[in-house]
Amino acid sequence: MIGQIDRGALPLLGCRAAGVHLNGLVRRDDALFLWVAHRAADKRLDPGKLDHLAAGGLCAGLTAAEALVKEAGEEAGIQPELLRDATEVATIRYAMDRPEGLRRDTLYCYDLVLPEDFIPQPVDGEVAFFELMPLETVFRIVRDTRDVKFNVNLVLIDLFLREGMFAPDAACLLREALDTE
Repeated sequence: MIGQIDRGALPLLGCRAAGVHLNGLVRRDDALFLWVAHRAADKRLDPGKLDHLAAGGLCAGLTAAEALVKEAGEEAGIQPELLRDATEVATIRYAMDRPEGLRRDTLYCYDLVLPEDFIPQPVDGEVAFFELMPLETVFRIVRDTRDVKFNVNLVLIDLFLREGMFAPDAACLLREALDTE
């Protein structure tokens, strides 16, 4: 029989975990915008940092697509019908020593182009508020600050690569770095 371990204990044990991350995109006048969550100040991990529109761990028994529906509804009030257009765009694996232990995670990454009039609503208290930012602004924040939650940067770099926001040589080096474990 296979047992289950609380997700919070996985880094302490060095066990691999999995999660979903949703890039909430809005296209306006030939520009791309991204919905960014501002994490609640009372979050245990990375309080107050910038995060995805929705993200969370894969609970036992859920597929990545099911976890996406669960997290998007709980965190941003996104209805399942809207998520039918979400596209799985990447799977990122990383290992990182963090204060809570060794993070060995697999991230299932999705893009969702949202209607211009969509406004996410914080539902479960994990997000203080959402902000729609030009993707260029998010790029500069990732490049120049430490304001973004530790693993969200990886998913955003993948988005920046796909959007051609790096010089070709830099893009090759970054893609190689993201493809390694």
